[in-house]
Amino acid sequence: MTLIAPRVTAALPAEDAQKLGYALHGSDDITVFVDGTVHRLPAQARDAVVDLLARFSRGEAVTVSSVEEMLTTSRAAELAGISHTYLRNMTDRGEIPVEYRGTHRRIRLADIMAWLEKQKKNSTAEAAPDHADDGAADGS
Repeated sequence: MTLIAPRVTAALPAEDAQKLGYALHGSDDITVFVDGTVHRLPAQARDAVVDLLARFSRGEAVTVSSVEEMLTTSRAAELAGISHTYLRNMTDRGEIPVEYRGTHRRIRLADIMAWLEKQKKNSTAEAAPDHADDGAADGS
């Protein structure tokens, strides 16, 4: 999945926000029309759309972004099998790319997987010469 840059949308004008608020009051049924065809949204999508519309109805600005492949530093450290502090230090040194959402660091799953693959290759490369030396020591 390719992540798309976050989209920021300004708050609705007060009159539009008020109309939307009235339309949403007491309802969480959202029907979407795409090219004139009616589509009922699955529960998760419906909840997200209702939340988005409710925020607009309160006059809030909204940012929409992809988060599925973005991990907290705690989750990324857990996946990598390293401490949270060690991972934060690596992001500070630029060894693993990091993005900020406000003051919170987020790390792409792909970047953690690439780092793990690099570690695996490095450990395999380091082990290979050791095996060759072992054979020479045996007189083989």
